[in-house]
Amino acid sequence: VGVNRYQLDAEEPYEPLRVDPAIEAQQAERLTRLRAERDQHVVDTALTALKKAAEGEDNVLHPMKDALRARATVGEVCNALRDVWGTYVPSDAY
Repeated sequence: VGVNRYQLDAEEPYEPLRVDPAIEAQQAERLTRLRAERDQHVVDTALTALKKAAEGEDNVLHPMKDALRARATVGEVCNALRDVWGTYVPSDAY
């Protein structure tokens, strides 16, 4: 697709998404408020259960849902999984 079929007559100019700094500040404030209002012990317990499930052969979906229900952020959940599974790094071999 795009090589010999459905070719564009002219390339559309690329324009990166620009985020308004006010929106960024609002999101940072929401995150700070979330972390201040949640029960950190419950979040830590849920993230530990998620790591334990990821280390074995258990389904990680239920512990992940529990962590999110405890108000863990998506980044915290991803970091917990990265701690166990690491990050994919493609090989340099062709």
